[in-house]
Amino acid sequence: MIPIYDDNPALGKPLLVITIIVVCIIIWFWQSGLSYQDNNAVIVNFGLTPKVFLSGPLLSFFTLFTSMFMHGGFMHLAGNMLYLWIFGDNIEGALGHFRFILFYFLCGTAAAFTQILSAPDSTIPMIGASGAVSGVLGAYLIFYPRARIRTFVFLGIFITFLRLPAVLLLGFWILGQVISAVVSNPGSPGVAWFAHLGGFFMGMLLAPLLKKPNISIFQKSRIKVKEKPIKIRFRK
Repeated sequence: MIPIYDDNPALGKPLLVITIIVVCIIIWFWQSGLSYQDNNAVIVNFGLTPKVFLSGPLLSFFTLFTSMFMHGGFMHLAGNMLYLWIFGDNIEGALGHFRFILFYFLCGTAAAFTQILSAPDSTIPMIGASGAVSGVLGAYLIFYPRARIRTFVFLGIFITFLRLPAVLLLGFWILGQVISAVVSNPGSPGVAWFAHLGGFFMGMLLAPLLKKPNISIFQKSRIKVKEKPIKIRFRK
């Protein structure tokens, strides 16, 4: 299931969401222009490697943040930015700009530490915004479980578009992450499933603590109704 858009208008302009997306795209284009060897060197130096981090956390502390803006390919980038664009604007509106960026980095950091704890001896660099974005999904589930998400559904030969409640879409998503984490080897190359789990549950935990005072938990989605002009016919 691939979300396309939600029916939940944002509260204000998502300036930081747009900024994060632009920065990630610029960095990906920069990476794409490097040679294979140079790109690998960049990933090693700026990605988060569990064993390296644990051996010298002060020296590699910056990789907790630089790794969040790097991606391994176009589909990796596109998937993360799509989810951030669809769900992030509502969370930035619910938290406010300053608390949103704090929230984003805290979720990304929690995701990184969860992956580190799952494979502390791993020498494979970890990159991508998915841990922080997973936190955004966790917050969305807390704030807008009943919001409708326009979703592209592909099941073999069955292809359709459905408007699914967020609790169903994100419920299936987190279930898939849990199953994948259980059956995978966290020390092998591939998707950092444990990072997704760490970011998601940190997002659920932090969202109620950092929300604006006027934002209620489990609130209904906000649907804008387009008002039609009233036609008046005058009799002669």
